[in-house]
Amino acid sequence: MAVFFILILYHSLPLFRCNIGMKRNFGDRQYIIIIIFALTGLIFLVRLFWLQVIDDRYILSAESNVLQKNIIYPNRGLIYDRNGILMVYDEAAYDLMVVPGQVKEIDTAAFCSLLNITDSVFRVKMNKARKYSWYKPSLFLAQIGKEEFGFIEEKMYKYPGFFVQSRSLRKYPLPVAAHTLGYIGEVNNSDIEKDNYYRSGDYIGKSGLEKFYEKQLRGRKGLEVVMVDVHNREQGSYRGGRYDSVPVPGKSLYLSIDATLQAYGELLMQNKIGSIVAIEPKTGEVLCFVTSPTYDPNLLVGRIRGSNYKSLTEDSLKPLLNRAIMGNYPPGSTFKMVNALVGLQEGVLHEYTSYSCYGPASSPIRCTHDHISPLELQEAIEQSCNPYFWNVYRSMISNPTYGSTKEAYKVWRNHVMSLGFGAKFSTDIPFELSGNIPSAEYYDKVYYEGHWNALTIRSLAIGQGEILVTPLQLANLAVVIANKGYYYPPHLVESLGTKNNYIEAYNTRINSTIDSSHFNVVQEAMLEVFEGDHGTARWSKLPGVKICGKTGTVQNPHGEDHSMFIAFAPKENPKIAMSVIVENSGYGSTWAAPIASLMIEKYLNDTISRPMIENRILNGNLITKE
Repeated sequence: MAVFFILILYHSLPLFRCNIGMKRNFGDRQYIIIIIFALTGLIFLVRLFWLQVIDDRYILSAESNVLQKNIIYPNRGLIYDRNGILMVYDEAAYDLMVVPGQVKEIDTAAFCSLLNITDSVFRVKMNKARKYSWYKPSLFLAQIGKEEFGFIEEKMYKYPGFFVQSRSLRKYPLPVAAHTLGYIGEVNNSDIEKDNYYRSGDYIGKSGLEKFYEKQLRGRKGLEVVMVDVHNREQGSYRGGRYDSVPVPGKSLYLSIDATLQAYGELLMQNKIGSIVAIEPKTGEVLCFVTSPTYDPNLLVGRIRGSNYKSLTEDSLKPLLNRAIMGNYPPGSTFKMVNALVGLQEGVLHEYTSYSCYGPASSPIRCTHDHISPLELQEAIEQSCNPYFWNVYRSMISNPTYGSTKEAYKVWRNHVMSLGFGAKFSTDIPFELSGNIPSAEYYDKVYYEGHWNALTIRSLAIGQGEILVTPLQLANLAVVIANKGYYYPPHLVESLGTKNNYIEAYNTRINSTIDSSHFNVVQEAMLEVFEGDHGTARWSKLPGVKICGKTGTVQNPHGEDHSMFIAFAPKENPKIAMSVIVENSGYGSTWAAPIASLMIEKYLNDTISRPMIENRILNGNLITKE
């Protein structure tokens, strides 16, 4: 091209010299032609120089048949508990990749034997890879362990088109909090369509915190371009690593969970169905998130994940179900304090209001406890008197001050929902249910407008009927009472990236519609549940610690009643608030109350001083497996 350009200029010179004397029009055309040829030659010359010296895209394309681009996957972020205990980290593993267009005639039987797979599995995986792309690498066999990798790598040269790239597996040194932490799995087509970061064979958080904080945990991929020989063996970095990039590790999570308390809670709940949720009242940080039955999170890691997941899904006890946020229960007697607070706020009740357990006042809801009568508010909470709270509820819903039953109910419902019921908290706790505080419109539809009253919906007075709550919401009720009227949104992650990088979104205080002054009598009554001579949890009292609590025995149409309990401690300057639910186990005082008391002792004192109570709980087997 350079020679061509020079020849054009050389042959143009005589034309310049003989131009004198020629006609002007002919001369003008000649100059235009010369300029066009000169510019065209210059453009070609510059373009040739650019392609040969500066731009190496075509060189790379020509050499692509001997280059291999390896994705370098970053380590996912580590996960720590509130005290810096490591709960999740990455362990080295390897993926076998394939480029179908490079696969030659191979000994399929030997290859399948090497990988310990069947011929039919080989065909299925190859067909899947070809459908994805003939020329791009895709996953053939995932998560090969370190032991297998050494043996396989030695023989890879026999199988062109296949290569191994490093990955990592999640490892759980403490086999606890499986539902909270979640697990990762291979991306599907929907994941790839939503985010071009992923390609076939990549992994993504599928549940729990792994899913919610996926973008923070995953980091950023790196790239390594290497040269390979005819046997697909690496010969070194291409052009000194000029086209390589370094992976960026994911950010670490620092949880609010106390791993020691979590492990103890899971131990207490062995052979039981239910949940324990504990929250720090001052911050809304979740201290433990126990659901039972549970499973070892290491079961859903690596090549064994598929078979283990199938076994867990087929288990009749549903160990994959996170009952702490997906269990919907009537709150039972724990809800009596809600009705007490609403009654105090609306002025239809004061702490010295008394009702009798006998005569007309005990109908249509009768008392299930033997105690003195009549009772005042504090005694009614302490001894969990059903007729008392039916009368409190009726005194509001039937009060003519509101104009109608429907309007009175709307006021009641608004107060209840301000305490954290009937809606999701919408923090970093995924898949939570909202529970149910039925609307007035619901009752209009069921009973027809103007045809329902307090008697129609009387079960709500004692936490039964259509009311449904989650264990998380119950624990939050204990928080609201401990804080005398407010809470912070319950959440699982304290900080992101570094220990002190707090997540500000969860620091917004939420105030209930109940004045703080109304909580004093409720707190005193909850203290008497443990300390009083007739308190329903007096047998679970913890010497030296003032625990405030409330038992609940929830009617269950499918079997034994559910044992339920909420509590916070200490009474002054509370550090922990919680709910405990043990399904199909009878009275709240029998199982849920002692479990809550043991959990509080473990958290506050880091030891257990009542081995008899602990041994009874640990040895209790309440599961009848189908």
